[in-house]
Amino acid sequence: MNRLRVRAAAIIGGGLVCLLSAAPCALWAQSNRLSADVKRDYRNIRDIFIRAAEKMPEENYGFKPSPDVRSFGQQVAHVADDQYNLCAPAKGETRKAAYTQIEDTLSRKADLVGALKEAFAYCDGAYDALTDASGAEAVKMGKMGRTRFGMLNWNLWHTWEHYGNVVVYLRMKGLVPPTSERMQMK
Repeated sequence: MNRLRVRAAAIIGGGLVCLLSAAPCALWAQSNRLSADVKRDYRNIRDIFIRAAEKMPEENYGFKPSPDVRSFGQQVAHVADDQYNLCAPAKGETRKAAYTQIEDTLSRKADLVGALKEAFAYCDGAYDALTDASGAEAVKMGKMGRTRFGMLNWNLWHTWEHYGNVVVYLRMKGLVPPTSERMQMK
């Protein structure tokens, strides 16, 4: 009986430590495995994309590999716009600005990197609030309905897609993309 009480106290104490600590609890992570994976993937592409935007020199923000595609700066602006466009519905909000507000108004590196960081910070809230249960809830984007998880997953693959674009731009300017930096050091 004494051992049972010790075990119960340890379990309850561990649970309280988990609830009161700032670090995520392993039990919570196990019960929210899908959302934990999505959050990790989001933080990864967020940080990589920002590093890519910071890496390109100002004079190359207008660079286009061909006339029929977005410039590097327009790629950055497009990704910033879509952080609002795709995360607002996931947060139960509607973007107040035009769909291409950033792409239509900004072109300087400092302005675009700042706008990109602000846009990702806005999206951080959507991912921070995500749980496996809330991810299954329906949200609206215009007339279209999706799950919250679907909206945030869309944001993930869309950002990765445009990272693939900017990798080409960086390479064409002789720069090593953030995802290849470690490989270059070997």
